[in-house]
Amino acid sequence: MTIKNQVQLITYADSLGGDLKALNQLFSKYFVDLFKGGIHILPPFPSSADRGFAPLTYFEIEPAFGTCQDVHNIGEQTEVMVHLMVNHISRQSLYFQNFMKHGRKSEYADLFITLDKIWPGGNPPSEDVSKIFLRKPENPFSEIVVTDTGKTEKIWTSFGTKDWSEQVDLDINSALTQKFYKDVLAHMSQNGVRMVRLDAIPYIIKKPGTSCFFVEPDIYNFMTWIKAEADAVGVEVLPEVHAHYSIQFKLAEHGYWVYDFILPMLILHTLVTGSSAKLCDYLRICPRNQFTMLDCHDGIPVQPDLDDILEIDEAQRIVQICLKRGANLNRIHSAEHKRRADFDAHQINCTYYSALDENDDAYIAARAIQFFSPGVPQVYYVGLLAGRNEQSEVTRTGEGRAINRRNYTSDEVDQELQRSVVKRLMKLIQFRNEYDAFNGIFQVGESKDNFLQLSWQKEMKQCILTVDLDKNKATIQYRDDSGNLVEYIP
Repeated sequence: MTIKNQVQLITYADSLGGDLKALNQLFSKYFVDLFKGGIHILPPFPSSADRGFAPLTYFEIEPAFGTCQDVHNIGEQTEVMVHLMVNHISRQSLYFQNFMKHGRKSEYADLFITLDKIWPGGNPPSEDVSKIFLRKPENPFSEIVVTDTGKTEKIWTSFGTKDWSEQVDLDINSALTQKFYKDVLAHMSQNGVRMVRLDAIPYIIKKPGTSCFFVEPDIYNFMTWIKAEADAVGVEVLPEVHAHYSIQFKLAEHGYWVYDFILPMLILHTLVTGSSAKLCDYLRICPRNQFTMLDCHDGIPVQPDLDDILEIDEAQRIVQICLKRGANLNRIHSAEHKRRADFDAHQINCTYYSALDENDDAYIAARAIQFFSPGVPQVYYVGLLAGRNEQSEVTRTGEGRAINRRNYTSDEVDQELQRSVVKRLMKLIQFRNEYDAFNGIFQVGESKDNFLQLSWQKEMKQCILTVDLDKNKATIQYRDDSGNLVEYIP
C-alpha cells in the first residue's frame, strides 16, 4: 500500500467513547475528514499487562472493546494501523501456559528462547551478560518450573522486574514463530489493517557477545523477511526503535519507514529556550521517510534518543521544567546507557500541553513545527484534545504513564472539541492535509536564532511557517489557487 502523507490519529480502542463502536461513531461524526492519513489503534487485543502490550493473542479483540468486525468497520472509513509486539507475547497466553505445563514436549516450545539456544548448556558467561542492553535489573532472564516434570527452565524475558516478567520473548529464528507472524499478518490484513507497527523490534536478536539490541546485520535480515511477508498481504510495516538517533537513520537508509522520536524533546527545547539552532540543524538532516509525533502512550523520549543532539545539561533543564509542571519519569536501568551517573531520565511522562505550561499559542506553535517537519504526522488523542496531566490516574493505577492516558466519554469529546485551542489545532490539521506543497520540497529557512522558518514548495504552491520564539507565536504564509499570498495565523 502507499502511505498517505496526511495526519493520522493515535488512540486506544477505549479512549474515545469507551469501545471500538463508539470510536467508529466519533470518527464518522468528527474525524473522517480530519485524519485522512488513518488511525493508529493502540493494541486492542486481549492482554495481561501494559495496557495491551502483553498480548494473549492477535486473533481476537479484547471483548470489552468489541470484535474484529469493529476493526474492519473502521478500516472501511480510513487506513488502520495496529501493533505486532514482534519481540514477545504474554506469559498468560495459551502458548506459554502450554509450555509451562509440558516444557520441551509442548507443541509451542520452540516459540520461546531457552538459554541453551544461545549458550551451550544454557549458562551465559558473565562477560556476555554484562554487555546486554537491559530493560530490567541484572539480566533479561526468568526461571519457570515445568508442571509435568518439575524441571526448571531458564528463558529470555527482556521486560519486567527482577522477579517477574509478564512479557516472554519469542524466538524469531524458529520456523514456528515465523509461521505465527505470517498467520498474524494475514489475519490482520483480512480484517482491514493496512499498517503494522513492529514494537520492540531492536530486542529480537539474541547473539552471544553483543548487546542483543539492534544487532547488525542480523536485524536487517529479519526486517527484509517480515517486510516481504507483510507486502504479500498488502500491509506496510513500521519498526519502532527507541535508541540513539543514528539507528533511525540506518533504518531509513535501508528504505524503511521510521519514527522521529527526536522532535518531541527538540521542539520543547526550542520553545522553552527560545533558540532554533539545534532544531534547524536536525531538520536539515533528518530522514524524510518517517512518522512524526509530539506525544503518545509512552513518555517524551530523552535518553538515548537525544544523545549527541542535546547536551546533558540542556536535556536536564527541560526535564526539570517538566517535573515542575507535574511530570514524572521513566528511568534507565543500564549504567552504561546513562550519559552521566546523576542523569537517568529515559522518558518524560507528561501531556504535551502541560509540558508547555498549558500555553495555547506555544502548543499550536509546537504542532505547526511538527506538521511542517518532514514526515507523516501523528496526533495522539490526548494531544488532539489538548489534555492536561491526570495525576489522579497515576495515583489510581500506580503507572507513571497514566498521566497521559485519560479515557474520554463521547460527551466529554463533544465538550473538549469546543475549546478554542482544539479548534485551532483541527484547522491546522486540515491545512496540513489539504495543501499540496507538503508533497513537494522541504527547506529550513535562514533564520535568526529566536525565529524559526520552515517551508514547503511544489510547483506554484508554497507555504512558509515562521515562529517567533520570543512570543511562541506561529504564522503561516501560503499561495492560494490564484497565486495570491495569504497569511494564516493558526
